[in-house]
Amino acid sequence: MFKKTLLLVLITVAITSCDAVDELTKFDLDYTTNYTIQASTVLDVPIDIITPEVTTNSEEEFENNDTNKDLIESIKLKTLTLNLRTPEDGNFNFINDITIFIRAEGLPEVAIATATDLPENGARRVELETDNVELKEYIKADSYTLRTMTTTDGFIDEDHNIDIRTVFRVDAKILGI
Repeated sequence: MFKKTLLLVLITVAITSCDAVDELTKFDLDYTTNYTIQASTVLDVPIDIITPEVTTNSEEEFENNDTNKDLIESIKLKTLTLNLRTPEDGNFNFINDITIFIRAEGLPEVAIATATDLPENGARRVELETDNVELKEYIKADSYTLRTMTTTDGFIDEDHNIDIRTVFRVDAKILGI
C-alpha cells in the first residue's frame, strides 16, 4: 500500500511540475493601434477600415522572454478590446456588429475577433470574442495590419477615434526547454 501511495504522489508531483514549467514558457505580447470611424449617415452597410501598420518588434520581445522565433510553438489572440478615445461624450451604441481581421505580408487575411449585437448601454469600452486561430506567423512578421468591418445601426455626427488593444498569448520553448 505504501508503494502505491508513494507512486501516486510521485506521479502527481511530476504532472504538477510539468504544468508549472509549461506555464514558464508562456508570455503575453501587448499591442495597441487605432482607427477612426468617420461621421456618417449610412446605416446597416458594412464599413471597412484598415489600421496603420503595427510593428511587432517580435525578435526583441522574444529575446526579452529568453526565446527566439524558431522556438515559438504557438501564438493566439488572448484578448481584443476597443476603447473609444473621442468624442468624449461618445459611446459604442451606434455599432451593431464588428469583425476584426489580421493580415501580414505574404499571409492570408484571417478573422481574429468579433462582436455582434453590442448592448446599447453607453459603453466606451468593448471586449470582443476572440477566435481560436493560430497567429504565430503574423506576429513573427515585422508588422501586421488590422482591418475592421463594422456595421452601424445608428447615425454618428462626429468622427469616433478608437484604440484597438490586442494581447497575444505566446507559447514558446524558453532556452530550448
